[in-house]
Amino acid sequence: MADDGTERVSEARTRLLATASRIFYLKGIHAVGVEEIVDEAQVTRATLYRHFRSKDGLIVAYLQAASQAERESLTALLEEAPSGVDAIRQVAAAVEAQIQNPSFRGCAFLNAAAEYPDEEHPAHPAVLEHRRWFMELVTSAMQAASATDPERSAELFVMLRDGAMAAGCLADPDDVIRIFRSGVDGLVATL
Repeated sequence: MADDGTERVSEARTRLLATASRIFYLKGIHAVGVEEIVDEAQVTRATLYRHFRSKDGLIVAYLQAASQAERESLTALLEEAPSGVDAIRQVAAAVEAQIQNPSFRGCAFLNAAAEYPDEEHPAHPAVLEHRRWFMELVTSAMQAASATDPERSAELFVMLRDGAMAAGCLADPDDVIRIFRSGVDGLVATL
């Protein structure tokens, strides 16, 4: 979907978005210029602007693609979970897998929020939409696990996740995962 709401799927657009996504995540969004993206994607500036009105449009598309990938991944995992507690543990395992990835550079959404704190920037609503979805997913799992206060339990889980995602690229990933898992185990024990 182009940032103007029309459907535009082409090989060049796909390559642009894949290239921008990889570079934005690796280097940070502000650190990457349009020239670097078009050079690596082997397209012209005109091609970029034909598919995305601006770098901001490309940023939003990057965040939306990252959100869609996570939604598909977690939805598939949770379909296999036999219980609410298993669903919570599946989400936690997915967080742990991200942190263990050698190319892990933190949460794409937390990173984008840090780079674009202005609520008026187009990236901000994309970040908030993903976080709303994630909170709803975890809240549903907490409800299925018969949590006394599913919203509060979900908030605690998301805070544990956010901390693990931030620490996962700053400290020993194994230590971060151990501490995160301990926090999730403690939370699950209170349900």
